Amino acid sequence: MRIPLSWLREYTQLPAGATAEDVMADLVAVGLEEEAVHRPADSIKGPVVVGQVLSLVKEPQSNGKTINWCQVRVVPEGHEQTLTGKGIDPSGVQGIVCGAHNFVEGDKVVVTLPGATLPGDFHIAARKTYGHVSAGMIASARELGVGEDHDGIIVLSRLGLDPEIGTDALELLGLTDEAAEINVTPDRSYCFSIRGIAREFAHATGTVFEDPATQVKVPEKLDGGFDVVLDDRAPVYGVPGCDRFVARTVRGIDPTRPTPQWMVSRLRLAGMRSVSLPVDISNYVMFELGQPTHCYDLDKLEGPITVRRAEDGEKIETLDGKIRDLDPEDLLIADAAGPIGIAGVMGGASTECSGSTVNVLVEAAHFDTVTVGRSRRRHKLPSEASKRFERGVDWQVADEAAQRVVDLLVELGGGVADETGTDVGTEPQPVTIVLPEEFASERIGMEFSEELIARTLGDLGAQVKRRGSDFLVTPPSWRNDLETKEDLSEEIARLVGYDKIPSRLPVAPPGRGFTRTQQQRRRLVQALADAGLTEVLAYPFVTKAANETFGVAEAGAPRPAVKLANPLSEEFGWLRTSVLPGLIDVAKRNHSRGFRDLALFETGLVFLPEGGEIGTATIPPLGALPSDEVLDALDAGLPRQPLHLGAIMTGHDSPAAAQHTPRAWDWADAIDVARLAGDLLGVDLVVTQGSHQAFHPGRTAQLALRSGEVVGFAGELHPKLLAAHDMPARSVAVELDADALFDASPDVVVAKHISTFPVATQDVALIVDAAIPADDVKDALREGAGELLEEVHLFDVYVGRGIEDGRKSLAFGLRFRAPDRTLTSDEASEARAAAVALAAERFGAVQR
Repeated sequence: MRIPLSWLREYTQLPAGATAEDVMADLVAVGLEEEAVHRPADSIKGPVVVGQVLSLVKEPQSNGKTINWCQVRVVPEGHEQTLTGKGIDPSGVQGIVCGAHNFVEGDKVVVTLPGATLPGDFHIAARKTYGHVSAGMIASARELGVGEDHDGIIVLSRLGLDPEIGTDALELLGLTDEAAEINVTPDRSYCFSIRGIAREFAHATGTVFEDPATQVKVPEKLDGGFDVVLDDRAPVYGVPGCDRFVARTVRGIDPTRPTPQWMVSRLRLAGMRSVSLPVDISNYVMFELGQPTHCYDLDKLEGPITVRRAEDGEKIETLDGKIRDLDPEDLLIADAAGPIGIAGVMGGASTECSGSTVNVLVEAAHFDTVTVGRSRRRHKLPSEASKRFERGVDWQVADEAAQRVVDLLVELGGGVADETGTDVGTEPQPVTIVLPEEFASERIGMEFSEELIARTLGDLGAQVKRRGSDFLVTPPSWRNDLETKEDLSEEIARLVGYDKIPSRLPVAPPGRGFTRTQQQRRRLVQALADAGLTEVLAYPFVTKAANETFGVAEAGAPRPAVKLANPLSEEFGWLRTSVLPGLIDVAKRNHSRGFRDLALFETGLVFLPEGGEIGTATIPPLGALPSDEVLDALDAGLPRQPLHLGAIMTGHDSPAAAQHTPRAWDWADAIDVARLAGDLLGVDLVVTQGSHQAFHPGRTAQLALRSGEVVGFAGELHPKLLAAHDMPARSVAVELDADALFDASPDVVVAKHISTFPVATQDVALIVDAAIPADDVKDALREGAGELLEEVHLFDVYVGRGIEDGRKSLAFGLRFRAPDRTLTSDEASEARAAAVALAAERFGAVQR
């Protein structure tokens, strides 16, 4: 909401020297948010004055253009020129070249003299052009930043102005005014008006507020006017779409009368362009009182007005020139010929006021917030009116707003108002809130006296009575957001001053903190980050093909997925069943920007519908708290959402440097990420040869728990998949079911004892069938060696000369250590022999 300061001064005691910054600082104190300052004078520097064209000579040019060589008086005849500067003629008459042709001799215009600066840092100086020295410029609306018209210059008589020559044009056109812009939260709809802001400024500064609504004289009773029927047969949540409609008639308006410049200037500074006198007056009253109004061309109306819901198949052409298909939930203003407006959103083109309109019907109505909000979203048609109606408008101010429009049409348009009028509808019952005397003090944390509470709520505009130790508070009609005692407590704190509330740190209750799963997740994320991987967050929306590729290991296997009913993109219309597609997209985006060496990871939910129905047969109604049964049914309709860990690595593990050759990531690194996660959580992962359609056929590891449950895959991504995504060859990835790891993790991960006794190491190479997994052989060695074996690791796999076809050589390093003594070489050799014997028994292993 933009607040022109000259407008604000009419209804509150704004200091003469106050700036927009000062106003915003005061409004922030009562809970409003500052946005920006709009000060046209910041981009314009004088001298910019009123001039009169004394002579005009048309001179055709060789380029086909005709220019006007003008003599323009900028100082009243008989007066001295007090301005000095290069190019300013002491005689008070400037010679100016002008290319516009919409003026004649005798017209008063706006002249920018040498030394002036216009918006866009455009400096005015005396320049030689078209054979003349042009000492200044006759300005257009666009050049001054007061409009978009650039085809002709400003002729002041057409604006209804006849100022004295030499008058400061910046002040005349309202360019010395300024506006403070604030952000209005949805619960403070009354602040979308000068009326509301002036009231808040008075609260903030303790000054006097004059309500503009009380300055309008309204007839005690309106009847006998234009016929209006309220006929809402399908109210939303039982609330009528319109509960008040005021209509007034003004006849004999002069359609040639322009909107006065003071009104144009204020509307422009408030962010609204000038259209025509009736429309400008309607907008002006909306900004002033917060009540949107609408002016119909009375001669275009056919029969009485009916406020009703749309019928199937109805259409309307709105003021923006678009034909819109109406929904049965849309609330319409209609006459005998059909719809003439979408209530609270936008009027129709068929009854629009035009340059020939002489008779006007003024509407000021009160519409349901939900109805207006839904229509605005349905038709994607935001407007200043809908912005106010969908947040709530004062029911009581409709007649004052209509009267204010009527008064301005009579004063500025020369019309005559009918003595009759229309005011139909039912006044809502006021809400009375019970506020216990101590409630505000206990809730806010500071002491509020009885007198302070009563005075503060009274200043708010509420009616306050006492009943025992309670206050009975009836909020004012413009505060539809005040419904509970908590709302009143917050208003008391706001008006007394947030800065007066004492600070007090809360004491954390004992026995609280992160859950076991939260602790595990944080440890896991921190460990991966410490290992050099970068955490990212990818979109959970993927293509159907991505789910079918990454969601299941075997190609063609069914993978149920959740399809979005209203996706942002039809292509990405599915919830993910794997985190890898999103990681690949992130890596691809980084590659396109020149980042090739990546190690990325993400922990996020995947969505796995497994049996049963997803969702519910019906959607719970809005505006009502669902029952426990309904909530249970909604919860039962959700898919399973386990937390997955995914990582992708491309390029090299480090940047190249002098005397350092970086190593390319390979499948073993992906497995190491999985092992890191398992070690951190105290889970022993079983790594075996695996198969997954998204991974390389021979470089894929299956990751499982000791119980046999498969929890993920790791390895090199499939070459065809990498090529399709324009990714580097040999990129590797891993995905794990983190929830499964959390469940398998012990409550306490016990660190291994570190022995102080020396270690004994021995190696062994075993020849086994090529199909036997190396991990199975390693398990046999570990079991056979017994308690003295501290660690066993595979360090070489050999196939080739000296090894039979279909066989392979596996070389293991064995590390032995006793917890209570130094091992002899015989003890280590004996344990090694037992390990080899068990491997030979199980797999036919032959020592090489």
